[in-house]
Amino acid sequence: MDAKSPEISGITAISGLLVGHSTDLAAATGCTVVLCPAGAVASVDVRGGAPATRETDVLRPGNLVDRVHGILLSGGSAFGLDAAAGVMRWLEEHGHGFPVRSGVVPIVAAAALFDLALGSPDGRPDAAAGYAACEAATAGPVDEGTVGAGTGATVGKALDMERAVQGGIGTAVERTASGVTLAALMAVNAWGEVVDPDTARVVAGPRAGERGFADTIEIVRARPPLSPYASENSTLGVIATDATLTKEDCARLATMGHTGMARAIRPVNTPVDGDIMFALATCANAAETDLVQLGALAARAVERAIVRAVQTATGLAGVPSASEWPSG
Repeated sequence: MDAKSPEISGITAISGLLVGHSTDLAAATGCTVVLCPAGAVASVDVRGGAPATRETDVLRPGNLVDRVHGILLSGGSAFGLDAAAGVMRWLEEHGHGFPVRSGVVPIVAAAALFDLALGSPDGRPDAAAGYAACEAATAGPVDEGTVGAGTGATVGKALDMERAVQGGIGTAVERTASGVTLAALMAVNAWGEVVDPDTARVVAGPRAGERGFADTIEIVRARPPLSPYASENSTLGVIATDATLTKEDCARLATMGHTGMARAIRPVNTPVDGDIMFALATCANAAETDLVQLGALAARAVERAIVRAVQTATGLAGVPSASEWPSG
């Protein structure tokens, strides 16, 4: 299927982007790669207090390199950043990267979420997993739910991990009237609960008794959280557009995209969440747009992708998904 096809409702609707997953269900972890072999202008906004990152400094406006060739989202906490080496190897083998005298140096930015308490703590994405995700990457529809970086993801931990539900991978696309496409890919592993902004209903949160979800805000109001540092957190995202943007524009787009996290996750950007948003621009579309329009749609795509992540998830390692848990 062509990546430009309107039938694709996720981030691969942006022509030139490929997405692949490596999933280890036994260890309850995995990684997801967004490849832009031709290079894409990129920046990042790190908001959470517990980030695990690689090559994010290069994405700051003012630094030399303004294009990346891949974004890696990984499980395995900081150990999972090793998977970026496999992404670099795959890109180098295929001739993609920043040109240098000796060949190319692929620019791969990465972020990891903490999922070590689910499944096997010794099973972490490594260079082989990153390479496998690249081998699996396609321009077709993106698999969502309990897959890739979302495999060991969980949400709703105000009552500790024993009452959490499964997180996952979600993606959504938005389009302007002038034909500019913008999309988001989210790996949702939040300490907080997930709310559908369209209905204001909690769609994934701490399991209450035998059915329904407890109110995270009321739990926090009543008392300090139960061992927040023992839970595994971080929501990682990639916003992509075919609009023609500068590195500075991408930095603002990433910042505005965080608004979607705030609408769909409460609380967000906590000291125990390493929340991160990358922004990519392929610059393939010269149609009229501006950052107000793109930022508003970026936030909308992010919130929709977050809701999809928990709605498409399936239970794993004893943790049920929101769809498997009886409603209140």
